Amino acid sequence: MMLYIFDSGPLIDLFKHYKPEIFPTLWEKFDKLIEEDNLISVKEVYNEISNSTDALGDWSKNNKHLFFQPDIEEYNIILEIFQVKHFQHIIRKQEILEGKPVADPFVIAKAKYLNACVVTTEKYSENGAKVPNICEHFNVKCMNLTHFMKEEKWIF
Repeated sequence: MMLYIFDSGPLIDLFKHYKPEIFPTLWEKFDKLIEEDNLISVKEVYNEISNSTDALGDWSKNNKHLFFQPDIEEYNIILEIFQVKHFQHIIRKQEILEGKPVADPFVIAKAKYLNACVVTTEKYSENGAKVPNICEHFNVKCMNLTHFMKEEKWIF
């Protein structure tokens, strides 16, 4: 069974487009992956989504156990990411100026450290500093939400 590390985007999309009252089976399957410890995230994702005033914010607060702090090995991977000058652009100036959390390097580092798969909404772009680009550079498996559902063989 694969371990998935979720970025903020897919969680936002799940709550926006796949509401539990409309897609109960999806949420049963999603909850089962969580129960089996096959789906986790990082504290920085929690920081990005927990202030939401909708169901996502409530869900994140009720599922704090999914959002892990990095350990020293993950910090070392984050350092490796930022040693690639081009990847330093993953943190945008606006986020720095506003003191906003930036989850992407933490998500990638967690996946690399645990040999897991990143689930993100970001798309690969030629010479980009996007999650899929960085994952490819560091040999970390990466997929979008639809691919994740296909990987899990979810049919509704």
